[in-house]
Amino acid sequence: MAKIDWYLDFVDLSYKPRKDDLLALFYFEPAKGISIKEAAGRIASESSVGTWTTLTTIPKGLKRLMARAYEIKGNYCKIAYPYDLWEEGSVPQLLSGIAGNIFGMKALRNIRLVDVRFPKRYLRSFKGPEFSIRGVRKFMKVKKRPLVACVPKPKLGIPTNQFIKIARDFWLGGGDLLKDDENLTNQVFNRFKNRFVKAMKTRDKIEKETGEKKSYLVNITAPVKEMEKRLKLVADYGNEYVMVDFLTIGFSAFQYVRELAHDYKLAIHVHRAMHAAMDRNPKHGMTMLFLAKLVRLIGGDQLHIGTVGLGKLEGKKQDVLLYQKTITKKFIREEFPRTLGQDWDKIKPVFPVASGGLHPGLLPRLFSIMGTDIVIQVGGGIHGHPKGTYAGTKAVRQAIDAYLQGIDIREYAKKHKELKQALDKFGFIRPK
Repeated sequence: MAKIDWYLDFVDLSYKPRKDDLLALFYFEPAKGISIKEAAGRIASESSVGTWTTLTTIPKGLKRLMARAYEIKGNYCKIAYPYDLWEEGSVPQLLSGIAGNIFGMKALRNIRLVDVRFPKRYLRSFKGPEFSIRGVRKFMKVKKRPLVACVPKPKLGIPTNQFIKIARDFWLGGGDLLKDDENLTNQVFNRFKNRFVKAMKTRDKIEKETGEKKSYLVNITAPVKEMEKRLKLVADYGNEYVMVDFLTIGFSAFQYVRELAHDYKLAIHVHRAMHAAMDRNPKHGMTMLFLAKLVRLIGGDQLHIGTVGLGKLEGKKQDVLLYQKTITKKFIREEFPRTLGQDWDKIKPVFPVASGGLHPGLLPRLFSIMGTDIVIQVGGGIHGHPKGTYAGTKAVRQAIDAYLQGIDIREYAKKHKELKQALDKFGFIRPK
């Protein structure tokens, strides 16, 4: 009987990846009747040049473009993709290959894209972050301490004038970055332009009052043409940032926002809304690690990565620290089966953002684990202060000051009433 398929041709355990190969690490579980080796071959085949059966007409040189499963360990396999498979500078095309039809193959019960190592040649077709950590610190005029961001709460339903009052209290209390929540854009109770223009007028006054730099992470998430209008408005008023929900707008739109932000000299704050739909299942989908790499590749300046298990959102300590390392370091070594590592070459770091259920009592523990070269995003932990947003923000700044001075937070609270009031209410609880 003639050979029906050629999946095993895509498995070559003696293959040594070339320097220009793009490497991917997958976790996979074969369906009943499919061997581990055949399943690995099917992944490599479907994500490169293969099809379900042998062909009678094969172009010359096709084998040069075949992906190869070159290492299989248990339910993990590493696949090397020849460079010419990829369109330079295009994340949508990349995902159509390594994260496309393979997720729908019935020969696999589960498949999870764990990590990708990009070759330097591919990296150089992307810009990466424009400002990065150093640039943000420079325009915000904050050299060492963590930057403090805050979302007015409740996350939806606040009328514009009340939103601005909260913003004023936050900025006056010592906050740096006012932030829209991921689902606040242009609703009837709080229109985008009205909110933004009033926030800018308030910001300008408070900068003069306090002598501190203030900015607004304003959410421009929308269809592409509307995002472009909003981004230009933000630039016209001299704000430093735009914010996008990078997964809900899509990678093509995110790349376009990166180009516009470059033209208008704006930093990009990246919210990861919807990430858990892709990364929460440990056996299927793709990891937050890989998504974080895409943000750095495309050029987000700040990215939410979690709170090392201290806050309200899912995120194990070891995973969050791996995300932090991946978006901030130039070189990350391979740690099988968690990461393939990466040499980022000339791509700048991303400012990590810790968010989700933080309050002053948790900050010393957070800083001891993640360090202070981070942005902290505190919502309810500020607005839930017994004396309101202004006092809540002061309490956060006092908690930061205590840590930087090496003073126990409980001792520092004895002479700082806002911090004491916060500790009396929240203590050191971890939200569930």
